[in-house]
Amino acid sequence: MLKAVIFDFDGVITDSEILHFRAFNEVLKQYGVQLTTQEYYKTYLGFSDVDCFKRLIDEGRLAIGQNPIGALVKRKTAVFENLAKNEGKLIEGVRDFLAMLSANCIPMCICSGALLPEIEITLGDAGLRRYFETIVSAEQVKKGKPHPEGFLLALEKLNANRSKPIEPQQCVVIEDSNWGLQAAKTAGMHTVAVTNSYDAAQLAAEKIVGNLAHLSLEDLQQLCA
Repeated sequence: MLKAVIFDFDGVITDSEILHFRAFNEVLKQYGVQLTTQEYYKTYLGFSDVDCFKRLIDEGRLAIGQNPIGALVKRKTAVFENLAKNEGKLIEGVRDFLAMLSANCIPMCICSGALLPEIEITLGDAGLRRYFETIVSAEQVKKGKPHPEGFLLALEKLNANRSKPIEPQQCVVIEDSNWGLQAAKTAGMHTVAVTNSYDAAQLAAEKIVGNLAHLSLEDLQQLCA
């Protein structure tokens, strides 16, 4: 039985993956590093900001030590927030889908590799914060996707004030990348992929849709049947 829906954020709720890409490149350009769109989506999209910078350092592309990563993340966040305020937009179908789940009393939360301020700004501006019981962001986990820690923490938070706990197999996770889908599967949850960032042929999920406008409550319930 369906008991909860857990959403990724970037690429599922908001069309912001390209804004993250631009923000990374804005910060990286002073070091003579620029990511191509193709390599960002292929290699780096699933990482948190910290892990993305660490990966570039480990690969030898970003010639700095580990200590300045915190400063780089702060600068990238500032750039991203400015872009999000001016260019960010919700993905088609999101608002109606959230309203439908709310009307049917389905608990919702977000589990994202984005930082909490980035998520809160977008949800606040769009008037969507009220739909989500809790948010798990990059700062709250030690291991990002594809590790399941974030989804397990999200479920723990959902169960904090419930007398009858929600089980992993009663949750549907909605993701746009295989990093997140793998994390959800490892956590024992059901998976839906939206093709906002990758083509259907590149995604491995129990159900794949173009966007949330193509997903019904019955679809979610069948996954958990």
